[in-house]
Amino acid sequence: QVRLVESGGGVVQAGGSLRLSCVASGRTFHTMPMGWFRQAPGKEREFIASITWNAGSTTYSDSVKGRFVISRDHAKNAVYLQMSALKPEDTAVYYCAVPGREQFQGPSTLPTRPDEYDYWGQGTQVTVSS
Repeated sequence: QVRLVESGGGVVQAGGSLRLSCVASGRTFHTMPMGWFRQAPGKEREFIASITWNAGSTTYSDSVKGRFVISRDHAKNAVYLQMSALKPEDTAVYYCAVPGREQFQGPSTLPTRPDEYDYWGQGTQVTVSS
């Protein structure tokens, strides 16, 4: 059974930083991209960042570009999100996700839509106070 478990969320003041972690178990995802999404109350799930299987490429939403950095560690089957210069509008539940379909295997895929991802964590709350 595949499980993704996020950690690292919390309450931080505007301008502060947090580092989210997501560890996968039940399957290795070395040939798959990995991604982060977030969902604020009353809003749709929003793409934040994704990283290719070999960490050679990344992509970010405009809302976080220059402030957030996605990385991964194959040895730990994990993906991370370093968040800096946090703003109150970054407040949301943050989810890591991984595709499961063969079409996403490979060095250059960077999916950005929720429907491209098959495995999701339970989410971790990030609250940024002003």
